[in-house]
Amino acid sequence: MNKDKVRVISNPVVLQNLCTMRDKSTCSQDVRIATRKITRCLLYEAAKNLPLVEKEITTPIATFKAKTIDTDINLIISPILRAGLIFTDEAIDILPQACIRHIGMYRDEKTLKPVWYYNKVPMEAPNPDKFYIYITDPMLATGNSLLEAIKLYADKGIPIKNIKCICIIAAPEGIENIQKQYPDIEIITAAIDEGLNDKGYIIPGMGDAGDRIFNT
Repeated sequence: MNKDKVRVISNPVVLQNLCTMRDKSTCSQDVRIATRKITRCLLYEAAKNLPLVEKEITTPIATFKAKTIDTDINLIISPILRAGLIFTDEAIDILPQACIRHIGMYRDEKTLKPVWYYNKVPMEAPNPDKFYIYITDPMLATGNSLLEAIKLYADKGIPIKNIKCICIIAAPEGIENIQKQYPDIEIITAAIDEGLNDKGYIIPGMGDAGDRIFNT
């Protein structure tokens, strides 16, 4: 594993909410609340790569040049359905200029391979250097679904340095799987767990993230 390309955000607020969302006795509503708090922290970290420009503004006291996010970029938040949806509300609050493009995949429980059922990324990418992509999925287990999502954008010519993977809990196997094909992509996570069990679930993890978030 190339640890230089994996950023683990483990401040006390994140750790407290990780504890809450992992606990099997936590109700679905509280899992959602804890998860949203974590996603907000992760998104702030991810946004550090966005280009800045100077803009002249006037406060009640004086006029000066302030830094702000360059409006001449295409910012895309791409949640992998269904669990990745938990990032969406926070992302829109933090980055209202972002476009949300959903990716639908489910995991075949026998092969552990992703099966596509929805793709909301049909667009072209003129001036690909101007595109910034945040792919979100709470659990990075085998990494197979995330690989498919990365490829979707990389094949459009968008630089790997502009594509970030944001997850809450990651398994070493998933990170290594992604780094084999995309060694320079950055993964932002709140925790790297022990590994995977024989069914491809993260240990200790939190169980099925979609089921626990959406009470199914």
